Amino acid sequence: MNIRMNMPSITSRQQEIVDLVRVNGFTPVEKLAEHFAVTPQTIRRDVNGLCDANLLRRKHGGAEYVDSPAVNLPYGSRRISNLAAKQAIGAYVASQIPNHASVAFGIGTTPEFVARAMVNHEDLTIVTNNVNVAVALSANPSNRIVMPGGVMRLPDLDFLGPQVEEMYRSYRVDFGVFGVGGIEPDGTFVDFDRTEVLARMAILESCRLSVLVADTSKFGRLAPASGGGLADPDMIVLDSLPDLAAHPLPAEAAIADRIRIAGEIAI
Repeated sequence: MNIRMNMPSITSRQQEIVDLVRVNGFTPVEKLAEHFAVTPQTIRRDVNGLCDANLLRRKHGGAEYVDSPAVNLPYGSRRISNLAAKQAIGAYVASQIPNHASVAFGIGTTPEFVARAMVNHEDLTIVTNNVNVAVALSANPSNRIVMPGGVMRLPDLDFLGPQVEEMYRSYRVDFGVFGVGGIEPDGTFVDFDRTEVLARMAILESCRLSVLVADTSKFGRLAPASGGGLADPDMIVLDSLPDLAAHPLPAEAAIADRIRIAGEIAI
């Protein structure tokens, strides 16, 4: 049985609107219209769509960025945010993983994009709590997919809890691919729930080569649960380097050797 998952998309202008509002804070419709040289009505339609996707919030004739430190954005909204960056990261990581490999995938949209870029890989063993990853890689019948039991978290379509940590620790996989909710200025990883942290740490402890996948919007993003940091992964795959003035990388010299920029060689 073929399972198709429709992924909503946003235009390049809408993505740029999100990026501008994230950087500048509340931005009036008129200022956005002037920036893009379009009518305010056009910008309102763009902003309405972004607000419906929970990427922006309407406020007094303009829009502000949605960035709650306590609650993550809905999965569907995160899936279309920074889309090009996640696609580039997915393609890069997929190019580093050979056929016949065993791979643990964590929750989140960026690991899903890695999985989507690996649909033509053969004979993979996949260990994951991420249903979106499992569905993407189930398109190839040569793959073997291992998932935990328990109650599925909706609408994210993933599993969390002790059974997930036990599942990961029951395997020793070649690669562990995971994302994070945010990265603090000192390099600490943060997530929105303690169970997310524990699942991520179990992946780190159960793979031969660990791979953090994160677009640069994760730098400086707040979340309440912490665990691990940039010194932990063997490979850190970004779409670009963050603004080092605003988000300096930790001082550990070894971290620079681990960073990969999607589409480029190691720096």
